[in-house]
Amino acid sequence: MKRLLRNIHLWLSIPTGIIISLVCFSGAMLVFEKELTETIDSEVYFVNETNSTPLPLQVLMEKVEQTLPDSVSITGLTISSDPSRAYQVSLSKPRRASIYLNPYTGEVTGGSNRLPFFHTMFRLHRWLLGLASVPNGIAWGKLLTGCSTLFLVFILLSGLLMWLTNRHKSLMDSLVIRVSKGWRRFWHDLHVGGGIYATVFLLAMALTGLTWSFSWYRNAFYSALGVESSDMAKSLSHQQRSNDEVGSHRENHVKLHERSQHLEHQGRSFEGKHAKSDSMTWHTGDAHPHAEEHQHSPYRPWDEVFAEVAQRNQGYQQITLKSEVAEVVPNGRRSLRATDKYLYDRRTGDITEVKPYSAESRTSKVRNYVYMVHTGSWGGLFTRILAFLAALIGATLPLTGYWLWLRKRKAKGHRH
Repeated sequence: MKRLLRNIHLWLSIPTGIIISLVCFSGAMLVFEKELTETIDSEVYFVNETNSTPLPLQVLMEKVEQTLPDSVSITGLTISSDPSRAYQVSLSKPRRASIYLNPYTGEVTGGSNRLPFFHTMFRLHRWLLGLASVPNGIAWGKLLTGCSTLFLVFILLSGLLMWLTNRHKSLMDSLVIRVSKGWRRFWHDLHVGGGIYATVFLLAMALTGLTWSFSWYRNAFYSALGVESSDMAKSLSHQQRSNDEVGSHRENHVKLHERSQHLEHQGRSFEGKHAKSDSMTWHTGDAHPHAEEHQHSPYRPWDEVFAEVAQRNQGYQQITLKSEVAEVVPNGRRSLRATDKYLYDRRTGDITEVKPYSAESRTSKVRNYVYMVHTGSWGGLFTRILAFLAALIGATLPLTGYWLWLRKRKAKGHRH
């Protein structure tokens, strides 16, 4: 039995080890992408005029609308409870495009471009940078990533069983990673002890990550969780379907370039409009000098809806306004996808229905939980740190495994 486990562990690891290291390392780099991006490009995501009164939402949206091409429209506005954060304005295209807006001046601070490093890490994590994608429709990078992740599950389980059945030393003693007994001992302890420490997180991330790799696995996985495959297919977002298509990383690269050029044009447009716009001096409670022009604006009820929803959700994390619905992330909720929805009349701004997240479909909730488990966000900052460390350890396991295997082969060669 032990020999079988050792062979499974070894012969699945040898051909896939490098890919597993790359996937784990890139996954670790993506854990804190949001925080690092906002720190590096803080001028895009944060503003300084926190002592001022934010401009009315209708005015801000109409100013943004004036700078957009006719083929692009505003699809939503996200407002954080943090007064130092810029507003996020979602656009109809390119896919997932958005710009950030200073709510106190109306100035566009920038766009939601992924930093080049994280863009590369994401492509590496999902598609091995699009390795060997060919015209016949087979995305080899995605296929290799999925197969290696599937093998990782069996590698981890076989390693765990070998550790549990090891009778030659104390199980607890094998969990000690010694740093004072030379490099050889350190690499051995890191492979054995580090692997055991990281196994639970790596298994969780691998089992959930496979739902993005294979449709057959996704259907079986969600069925096991009580979600019908037909319901799952209907609930898959356009983003997930597009990401899974062959060559989608190339489309993203082109769109990022187009978005950057578009934002530069937007910035120049705003500069030219600020000096002449009397609406930029209008504060909440004042009568707008051109009120009649705003009577039929689709954004007319947004101020009233936002005020009502914010009043009902004291201490909210963020509120997103869309056509006929406001989505709220209450304070303390770990996932930004777990929103309470407030439907409203787009003519009067009156709230017509409330749909709490607790009433969401099982399919939606399961998908959200799977994403949280995969990213390690299910327990807040603490579990994200653990997920980061586990992914880093996962990246070292094949490398230390190769070293132990080669050293053992070399020792056998010397004996013969």
